[in-house]
Amino acid sequence: MSGTAYEEMFELAPVSLWLEDYSELRALFDRWRAEGVGDLRAFLNADHARVAMCSRQIKLLRVNRRTLELLGARDLQHLTDNLHLVFRDAMIEPHINELVALWDGQLRFSSQTVNYSLGGERLDLLINGSVLPGHEADWSRVLVALEDITQRTRAERSLAQSERYARGLFADSPVSLWVEDFSAIKELIDEVREQGIEDFRVFTQVHPEFVERCMQEIRVIDVNQRTLDMFHAPDKPTLLKSLDLIFRDEMKPPFTEQLIDLWNGKMFQHREVVNYRLDGELINVLLQFSVLPGAEADWSLVQVALIDITARKKAEAYLEYLGKHDVLTKLRNRAFFEDELNRLERRGPWPVTVVAIDLNQLKATNDQVGHAAGDALLRRAGEVLAKAIDKPACAARIGGDEFVLMLPASDEHAGRLAMERVQSLVEMNNSFYPGAVLSLAMGCATAHKGDRLETTVSQADDRMMQAKREFYAASGVDRRLTQPGSLD
Repeated sequence: MSGTAYEEMFELAPVSLWLEDYSELRALFDRWRAEGVGDLRAFLNADHARVAMCSRQIKLLRVNRRTLELLGARDLQHLTDNLHLVFRDAMIEPHINELVALWDGQLRFSSQTVNYSLGGERLDLLINGSVLPGHEADWSRVLVALEDITQRTRAERSLAQSERYARGLFADSPVSLWVEDFSAIKELIDEVREQGIEDFRVFTQVHPEFVERCMQEIRVIDVNQRTLDMFHAPDKPTLLKSLDLIFRDEMKPPFTEQLIDLWNGKMFQHREVVNYRLDGELINVLLQFSVLPGAEADWSLVQVALIDITARKKAEAYLEYLGKHDVLTKLRNRAFFEDELNRLERRGPWPVTVVAIDLNQLKATNDQVGHAAGDALLRRAGEVLAKAIDKPACAARIGGDEFVLMLPASDEHAGRLAMERVQSLVEMNNSFYPGAVLSLAMGCATAHKGDRLETTVSQADDRMMQAKREFYAASGVDRRLTQPGSLD
């Protein structure tokens, strides 16, 4: 996926995204630590002006379109000028929790808070923030995702008011609500219990047909309008005739867990599941299941609430992607490489071959043509290395112009073949791109069971450096002029 595609993903994401700079907050924390502050929560609660001081250290760099829509802002400057209207009143305690999480060394934080639109509307929000890879040392890039749960929290408050209003709210609730009859399932489970079965989990594993029969015995009594909208159903009869299209495939394992919870007497449950709309589109759903009061004996009245969390899951997937990938080249990043190195050393499969790779003359390209051209070379290297290997092998960018291929269950011969394939793809790549020539220095080494992979990486790196020296000797270029102090 291109950099432009990720720009579009940020801009068009269905949740509010904020790119912020926390480096001055990090500096403030360092100063406080030097001054002897140990318990940040107590320190902030002793004087809330210190919380405001922390907030002032955070620089807002960018927001997406959904953020402007959510807060009623014309543009980034309009929002920046009025942040004091957004962050006030009920948000101080959640904000302290976020600050304490960062103080304690956590690079991710989450909380539920209240903000306000520029028009004064209260917004209940779920916050998920993450220090982006490569910025762990100074927190200069933090991505924050806000999920608007205002409607859900309002619905939850309203449901407690009265039985009369609850019925009206059922019809118009912004949450998908189902009223179901599980009495036939209760009878089936009681029959199994009467047979002397004690381990119900093992029973469901041995008799998967029992789970399927229970799914068939669910009787839907009613659904609300939000359910029809959520599953793209024109009316209730159409929806009820199409339940096999909605609850299928990935739904069976969580339904099995639901039955096990009921067997164990758990009348209120919640879990994340996958459903399908009638047009076949997958949706991620937070399912909340409750046997209603008065129906505990026969489960004849059950309420199921479904909350569409597809947008949140996509945002989480994006944050997870950033945690494991290099944004420029789309290859795996150094953090993933180190984890994979540890995993392979523990489990194999052996032998493991490592190919160390370095870009030739990157600094010369940056100096003579510009950093945009240098970035283009790095992206091209990413394209080549991604095409050169197949799973379970992986390619990672571990430094500015440093790359590595990890080849599990591969010997020295496989490593040489991999380098030959890379070189062939480099030549093909150069035929398609005018201007700067892509050139890679490579070296490989192989570890067998019992060897240290760190040593193997070092050996591959030494051989790559020898290849780089041979490249500069053959080209007649003094590498010290292209990048002082190191090989370029």
